[in-house]
Amino acid sequence: MTKAKDLGRLAEVAQLMLDHRLGQLHSAAAELERSRAQLAAINRAAGPAEDLAPVLAGKVALTYDRWAEARRSELNLVIARQTAGWMDAQSAAQGAFGRVQALQGLAERLKARR
Repeated sequence: MTKAKDLGRLAEVAQLMLDHRLGQLHSAAAELERSRAQLAAINRAAGPAEDLAPVLAGKVALTYDRWAEARRSELNLVIARQTAGWMDAQSAAQGAFGRVQALQGLAERLKARR
């Protein structure tokens, strides 16, 4: 009886860890998606204003392009960091899932022995 109780407690802790890891994975994925959406918005730059003089419109476009290039560079670094974090969170969630599966298998074998 004590083995079953201990295994049950371990299974509960493993499930809590899995839930926590899945929450971290979800958060990492949401942050990554937000950054990718920001990058996509910058890449979909608005066209030049039609009511501006051609020289002024060109100057505005150049200023925007300079800003957008710097922002793209920043976002690409953030996306790379977030992708690495997402991959780490995914790996941790997979490990937690494996532990839950292993404990469930042990519990089934213990029940089958009885």
